[in-house]
Amino acid sequence: MKKIYVLDTNVLLQDPLAIYSFQDNEVVIPAVVLEEVDSKKRFMDEIGRNARHVARIMDGLREKGHLHLGVPLDQGGEIRVELNHRSFVQMQDLFLDMTNDNRILAVSLNLQHDEQQKEHPRAVILVSKDALMRVKADALGLQAQDFLSDRVVHEFSNLYKGFTTLMVPVSIIHEFYGRNELVLAQHLKGHTFYPNEFLILKDELGSSSSAIGQVSGDGKYLSPLRFGDEMVWGVKPRNAQQKMALELLMNKNIPLVTLTGKAGTGKTLISLAAGLMQTEDEHVYKKLLVARPVVPLGKDIGYLPGEKEEKLRPWMQPIYDNLEYLFNTKKSGDLDKILAGLGSIQVEALTYIRGRSIPEQFIIIDEAQNLTKHEAKTILTRVGENSKIVLMGDPQQIDHPYLDEVNNGLTYVVEMFKEQKISGHVNLEKGERSSLAQMAADLL
Repeated sequence: MKKIYVLDTNVLLQDPLAIYSFQDNEVVIPAVVLEEVDSKKRFMDEIGRNARHVARIMDGLREKGHLHLGVPLDQGGEIRVELNHRSFVQMQDLFLDMTNDNRILAVSLNLQHDEQQKEHPRAVILVSKDALMRVKADALGLQAQDFLSDRVVHEFSNLYKGFTTLMVPVSIIHEFYGRNELVLAQHLKGHTFYPNEFLILKDELGSSSSAIGQVSGDGKYLSPLRFGDEMVWGVKPRNAQQKMALELLMNKNIPLVTLTGKAGTGKTLISLAAGLMQTEDEHVYKKLLVARPVVPLGKDIGYLPGEKEEKLRPWMQPIYDNLEYLFNTKKSGDLDKILAGLGSIQVEALTYIRGRSIPEQFIIIDEAQNLTKHEAKTILTRVGENSKIVLMGDPQQIDHPYLDEVNNGLTYVVEMFKEQKISGHVNLEKGERSSLAQMAADLL
């Protein structure tokens, strides 16, 4: 039986095309939702862009008929703007203030009450990204659910890790070392691997024999790591995942690298080291560009004191901390002198990347989990010829109000590019900052 879905404001601001995700059911947008969307349309960030997109979509639908009576959608179903929220009378003893959230709940309650008077009532479901909104709906006897269509993976645990551990006969491990190559179709039948995926081979009988290899871009061969044990700009990988990351970062044939992992796993440090090596020593790239989103991306930093560089310094300090370690600076101000002398290292906020074309550069985007899908696409389409871009972050540390671990831009890029031979991914698992930092990441 068809259902009625009432959309919260945050659903539309997260995905303006959400109204087309409910098949042949009825989509109801409370009038107060349109008011909230209207209040965001002047924002110059992603939320403002989505608000303006929603306005254009609704205006286009208006041409098909009266929205308050219902307008058919091309994908099936219909959309309607609901003006009536008289059910607030039923809620005023529970929620005293007529907030916008409570008005949306009132619309849902009213629709549910009307449906219950019919011979064949339809289910009324409130769709919201706000967990507390769903809790309040449940307390009122309303069905409520999160908007799931924007999820890249259903559960975060299903996110592609970039490596697989296999228990194999020890003879396969010996042959891999002896030949420096394995033909996957011959030795690992029945398994499917992604391009540039890493395999950890372990003896199925439990001996200490093991090996790490990388699947070729065409998915046919397994090859040993070339850079895994090398010292790069004074940094040597300390665990298997860092070796994998370094392999991707130093490979000139892989222009897109994504790295995920908790704080302290070495994502930023190893990426900067690889970027400095290929920019300053090998001259593969003309410039090293490091950027972080000023959360949320697009917010003006004008309220901070000083010139642009002074305003950016607090946001970029984690990058400078790693650069100070790599350049082994001792005194305050030494790093600024080094960077001024080199001229090939640029630290920027993502706000200033829009509209640029970036050729022949090693680009590092830190905290990429705070990007939306659209922002991630915008950044990747800025990458010019002979450039390499690294997106890194911890999808479980989201600062954006409308993103979570399964619908952010970093997760989106990881999943969408995992089958492409021009990209590679590794999830770093072991913290190397300090034993205290690792314990804090695990326990807290």
